[in-house]
Amino acid sequence: MREMTVRRSALIATIRGKRMKLFSVLTTVPPTILAGFALAQSKLQTGDANKRGLTDKDFPQLVKLADNVYAFSMLRGVTPGTNNERFTTNGLIVVTTDGVLVADGQGSPPETAQLVEQIKKLTSQPIKYYVMGSEHGDHTGGNVSFPATTTFISHPAAKANLERQANAPNRAPTAPKIIVPTETVSDKRVLAMGKTEIQILNLGRAHTGSDLVVYLPKEKVLFMSEVYFHRLFPALRSGYPSEWIAAVKKAEAMDVSYYVPAHGFVDDAKTMKMELAEFRKALETVVSEAKRLYKPGASAEEAFKQANFGPYASWESYAPMAQPSFVRVWDELDGKLK
Repeated sequence: MREMTVRRSALIATIRGKRMKLFSVLTTVPPTILAGFALAQSKLQTGDANKRGLTDKDFPQLVKLADNVYAFSMLRGVTPGTNNERFTTNGLIVVTTDGVLVADGQGSPPETAQLVEQIKKLTSQPIKYYVMGSEHGDHTGGNVSFPATTTFISHPAAKANLERQANAPNRAPTAPKIIVPTETVSDKRVLAMGKTEIQILNLGRAHTGSDLVVYLPKEKVLFMSEVYFHRLFPALRSGYPSEWIAAVKKAEAMDVSYYVPAHGFVDDAKTMKMELAEFRKALETVVSEAKRLYKPGASAEEAFKQANFGPYASWESYAPMAQPSFVRVWDELDGKLK
């Protein structure tokens, strides 16, 4: 009996000791790290602003990623084909002593004007470069609002597509002017802006086929544009399934602390890294399900009815995106993607 009492006392002492040690560790952790941990725990992982209790009045949002590096977010309108889902469109702001670089804008001139005004609040430096990570209209539709000091850079395929759109004979005369980039990057370009090194990279065809990302090696920030969607079902309607997965894997292999998506919320760095891996798994699931059900000459639309996407079927934009994404994988398997 006495031996049991001694053992119990020793166990209690050990537990108390571990509690004191944990308390000691927590009290020595920098407040910024604790704040980041609290942020990661408090944010519901969803792409839908409604589920986070956010509305237009909560935007635009500015998230500091590193010194003089920010993510700028605006809330889009309701996503067609969903239950009133709304998610963000994000861009990158890099402030240097030699001007400002922006990657991706917003979908309309008034929204992009808000981005320009936000930059004026951060610095008196002019906007020098705009990098077109995505050529799609929800990122480029407001580019006319950038000042004349701006040099526009894109992938060559994006430039060609925008030239065709700008010269389309049926283009509405009242539509916002399309800004066609004057400089292009096929693989890699390094900009030295003051003491800031900025790399413009092509990691491979992903969502648009002309995707570019922006990497800051010193700050370890990677703005992935539409190569990364945070908690939104993969939008493969115009994408390149297998190549997209390969592009994400290249990003994961880089020396990056903060991965930034084109759509979905920009949470703390740890969360964004974990969610990138989860997004890759979502892409892999779409591809594997399409391959499992693939039969040459059969109907992809009919096969889709048997697909099981597991937990990713609960992600935002599933309803409008799942079937087109599934069909796109079959197109790839049929050799239709060039």
